[in-house]
Formats: sequence, C-alpha cells, structure tokens
Amino acid sequence: MNQAARTTSLPFWLRWLIPVVLVFGWVALAGVGGPTFGRLDEVSSNDQASFLPAGAEATEARAWQQKFQDSGEVPAVVVIESNSALTPAQLGTAAALKAKLENLRLGSAVVGPVPSQDRQAVQYIVSVAAVEPADAVEELRNEVRAAAPDGTQTFVTGPAGLAADLTGAFAGIDGILLLVALAAVFVILLVVYRSLLLPFAVLLTSVFALFAAILLVFGMAKAGWIQLNGQSQGILSILVIGAATDYALLYVARFREALGHTANRTAAALTAWRASFAPILASGATVAIALLCLLFSDLNSNKALGPVAAAGIVCSLFAALTLLPAFAALLGRAAFWPFRPRLLPEEAREPELATGLEGQRGLWRAVGALVSRRPRTVWVGSVLLLVAASAGILQLKANGVPQTAVILSASNAVDGQDALARHFDAGSGSPVVIAASQGKAGDVLETAKAADGVGAAYLLAEGSVPITGTPAGPGTPAVRDGRVLLNATLDYAADSDAAENAVAAMRETVKVVDPDALVGGVTATALDTNTTAQRDLATIIPVVLAVILLILMVLLRSVLAPVLLVASVVLSYAAAMGVSALVFNNILGFPGADATVPLFGFVFLVALGVDYNIFLMSRVREESLKHGTRPGILRGLGVTGGVITSAGVVLAATFAALGVIPIMFLLQLAFIVAFGVLLDTVLVRSLLVPALAYDLGRRIWWPGRLARDDSQEASKVEGPAEAAVR
Repeated sequence: MNQAARTTSLPFWLRWLIPVVLVFGWVALAGVGGPTFGRLDEVSSNDQASFLPAGAEATEARAWQQKFQDSGEVPAVVVIESNSALTPAQLGTAAALKAKLENLRLGSAVVGPVPSQDRQAVQYIVSVAAVEPADAVEELRNEVRAAAPDGTQTFVTGPAGLAADLTGAFAGIDGILLLVALAAVFVILLVVYRSLLLPFAVLLTSVFALFAAILLVFGMAKAGWIQLNGQSQGILSILVIGAATDYALLYVARFREALGHTANRTAAALTAWRASFAPILASGATVAIALLCLLFSDLNSNKALGPVAAAGIVCSLFAALTLLPAFAALLGRAAFWPFRPRLLPEEAREPELATGLEGQRGLWRAVGALVSRRPRTVWVGSVLLLVAASAGILQLKANGVPQTAVILSASNAVDGQDALARHFDAGSGSPVVIAASQGKAGDVLETAKAADGVGAAYLLAEGSVPITGTPAGPGTPAVRDGRVLLNATLDYAADSDAAENAVAAMRETVKVVDPDALVGGVTATALDTNTTAQRDLATIIPVVLAVILLILMVLLRSVLAPVLLVASVVLSYAAAMGVSALVFNNILGFPGADATVPLFGFVFLVALGVDYNIFLMSRVREESLKHGTRPGILRGLGVTGGVITSAGVVLAATFAALGVIPIMFLLQLAFIVAFGVLLDTVLVRSLLVPALAYDLGRRIWWPGRLARDDSQEASKVEGPAEAAVR
C-alpha cells in the first residue's frame, strides 16, 4: 500500500485533528514566548569587561579593583567646552555645577571641576552605578545641559557615556529589525510563490520559531548559563527568520512536487515531510553543532552566542518540521492560490532520465546544459574567480577598532571623547588600573610614571573610589589583602591603538619590578579582548571544519564529496572576506574591523554554505540512486536550483537587515554574510560544485557504494548523456 493509500485510509477527523493540535500547540507556545521578546533587556548586558575570560589579566585586575569599592560603578566624564577661553563668570557657573551633580546621587563620587590648560574647557568625573548606566547618563546629560554656562557645549563621555550610547543604539531596535527582516522575506516569498496564503504560512512558521527561541534563550540567561548581549539578540532574530524560511522553502518545494502525484493533501504533506526530513535535519544539526563550537572560545561573548544561535536553529528546525506541515495538511492546494499546482499525468510523475535535463526548462536547464558540456572549464573558472577575490583578504584589518568608532549613529559620548582629547589628557576618566604588591608599590609607581604615554600616575588613597580616586598622601595608600591600587592616566584616548600599545609595554616594564602586578582598566580590557579573539580564530576554525566534515561523511556516505564540499565553502568564505575588506577600506572608509568579525563570518558562512550544499547533494544522491550519478547531478541541480537560490536570497536579505543597527560590527557582519551567501548560492552551489561533481562522475561518492554500484546503471544512462552532449 502506497503512502497516499495509507493516508486516505485514516479517519477523516484524525486527518484534521493532528494538524489542528500542532497549530494550536505552537500558538500557545508563541503566546508565552511573544511577550518575553520585550523582556530580554532584563537578562542582557553590554559591559565589555564581562565578556572576557576569567584568566585574562584585565579580568583579574578588575576583580582586585572591585575589592577597593563597595559597589560596582563606572566613570562618566563631563566636559564643558567653549570656543574661546572661559570667562570668570562662566567658570563660576561651571564650579557651581558640582553641588547639583552631587545632589543627583548617581554614584559615590564627583571629582572636579578641573579646568584645561587652555582655559577653554572644564571636566568632571562622576561615578555612576553600573546597573543602569544609560538611565544615569541620560539624567546627567539633562542636568549638565540645563546648568552649563551660556555659550558652551556639553558632553557626557567616558566608559559610562559610551556604554549608554551603545545601549541606546540597540534600544528598540529589535522590533525594527524584526519588521525589516519580515518585510524583506514577505516580498521575496510573494515573488517566488506568486501566492497570497503561502507567504503568511511561512512567515508564521518563522515568527513562532523565533518566539520559541526567545523563550529558551531567556530561560538560559535567567539561569545564568549564558551572558546575553545586544549583538546576540540581533543575530538571534535574523538567524531564526532566515533559517526557518530556508527550511520552509525546502519543505514547500517537496510539498508542491507531492501535490503533482496525489490529490490527497494529507498524503502530500506527509510525503513532503518524509522527503525533506533528512536534509532539513542534517542541515539544522550541522549549523547548530557548528555554532556550538563557539563554546570553545575564551571570550564569554562568543561562548554565549553559540548556545543562543544554536537554540534558534533548533527551534527553526522543529517549526519547519511540525508547524509548516500542519499548515500544508490543512490548506492543501489552496496554499498556492491563485496558481494551484495540478495533478500530473501518470506517465509524467517518474520520468526516465537519459541526460538528466528531461522536463527542465528555462534558467536551470541552461545551467545544467553548461555544466554537462564543459564541466572542467566551469569549475576551474569558478575556482580561479574565487581565488582572485580572496586576495583582498590581505587588506583585512581585523585587530579591533576604537570604541568611539563602533557607534555609527550620532553620539554625544563620541563627540565628548574628541572634546576631551582637544583639551585634556586623552585618557582622562578611563585610567589604567594597576594592582601591585604592597611592598613593591613604590617601585611600580615610579615605573608607571616613567612609562611612555603616561601623563600622570598615583597611588589611591584610603576611602577613595578607584575609578575617580584621589592620590594618596605619604604613607596613606589604600591596602586590600596585601595589594595596593594605582591609577595611570594616558596621553592617548583610552580606546586607541596607541593606548593599547602603551598598556602592553607597561605590562612588560611593571612586571620587571613586580612579577605579580596586574594591569587592567578600559584599555587593557580592549587589548585582552582583541588578543583573545585572535586566539579563538586559530582554535575554533579547525574544530568547526572537523565537525562539518564528519556530519557530511555520515550524510552522504562518502569521503571525497564532503572534503570537496568543505573546501568549496572555505574558498567561498575567503573570497567573501576578501571582497568585504576592499569594501570596508575603500568604499565605507571603516578604520578596521572588530577582532571577532572573521570568526563570526567564518562560522556563519561555512555552516550556512554547507547548508545549501546539503540541500543540493542530498537530492543529487537521491536522484543518483535512481538514474546514475551524472544524470542525477543534473536532475538534482534542476529541481533544487530555484529553491536554493530563493533560500539564499532570503537569508542574504535577512542578514542585510542587521545593517539597520548603527553598530559597526553588525553592519560588517551583515555585509559579509549577505554577500557571502549570495556568492555561495550563485557561484559555488550553482556552478562550481555541480561541475566538479559532474567531472568526477561516480568517483565523487568514493569510497561509498555509489562509487562502485553506480557503474552498471550509469553505463546505461551516461552513454546517451555523453552522446547528447557531443
């Protein structure tokens, strides 16, 4: 009894009940997960120091720093600037501001006013609570703006100001990002399906998958298992919408095929489920496991993204394999209205293939014909083009960027850093923090004072706040557990390359006189973050490649095909990074890239690139078992070409939506992944892989059974194919 007959024998009520239960189950889950979307800020943090591993020197120094203060606070630097020398009246008004700032009770200390040498600016350093720095900074800005002398400009910058503006760049963006992504996907689905109902079914599947993922991620963050941040939130939304839509496209393609073979919508839904289950499961598992490899990272931010993104992929997988088939079973052909698929004549349902091009029309027949006529020319030309594009990777500057360059929108804090650098030691408000041994504090202090790029250095007095502390008098430094804390103000902006170089040099010289000394602070945190990110790149890439290779070997029952597929996506990644580097440097004018950009780009592009090759090669293997390898390649390319191209366009569009967030890292990641996915979809999956596989023939399956057993069947079909090609 065939599938359609078995399904038709089911009671009518049962054929309706199961899909209805699945739909209502997902609706109930979304009803809980949807409201949680607005609560992610409760468990999210954008504090860069919290992303570092426990073993980083900056983290250890921060732990000692916290022993010298009762509460976690960060400094905000208030700058009042005039275009000319401040008048005595203006200086008096600025001095009166101190009492007003103290009355705000934002933190434990207000230091200032400190006039600049050119008398054109004054600054205050205000400690604010680290729990809600954005609210405190907003209150501080309003007070300073209202009380500042006439004819002056005011800024609130420093670590607290920059953190507040970074949080503001993410504020409310989740809803905008989701709407942009969904709108882009909806338009693409309308073009692909020319249907009114089906795009809504696919979008509902994606949105419900996102709500389930949000619920899961919120629970993990609430339990303290992961450290969630704004970047992870944005990537989660995009990844789930893109992945769920991709899986839905594959299922819908199989559903449309099945409707051509049976008039029973439930049977068609089940047939499509059986046909798409293995490739969707393999694809989702590959991406999820590749993302979980980020757990090997030493950066806590990377570790968090792994489970967050993997949770999104798993929810996308389950939604595509449960909710969408339920919609299909309930809607049947009506889902494709007004262009409903027709039941095919019996003789057209399983065509005999001689060349593999039978039944194909338009673009994909032309591509298949090109691949079959000149396979070696096609794949060699594709490789050379990718190698040429990869040359641009030599211009990639992924060693970190100043924090002031991270925010691409208007920022009072970024403008304030510029004003600070014009009139004061650029490192004011973001001192280098040194935890020295008590007995060697004097030697460490003299060494720090003599270090290149240090404007001032002093021991902290007892009772002072480390971030705004006052110098200790003779014999009165604060001591905790045998340690003394020092502050050193740099001549350079705290987030500059020059400051990082100064900190690296200071660490070497300080440890000569005190091997146990720890050098931390804002600059040291950035330095350790970049160093750790570059080390992660060398650690995680081999792990991801090994995992993907093993999964492909199991799926395709071959060694050669997986090796070639992985090599193709690695080459595609290198080409995408090369082109991206040229765009970032010469068109967008970026000063560089975050050190984590190459790693994130690699994980997403390689995992998602293999994703599409799984869609293609799993269908090629299925067709090869029936018709032989070379006809199977052309048949697999033809029937999956439109589906995978649509999936690539959808994923590229959703990742491109990350560009609405005015953060350099996310804009760069959006371009890399969007361009890389299109490159992989159009060139690698459509031309390079099919042409290479066609050139190798059944050897592509070595050492699997198809490499041997295909020969007899292939001799029956490949002869006519070669004759037709000639």
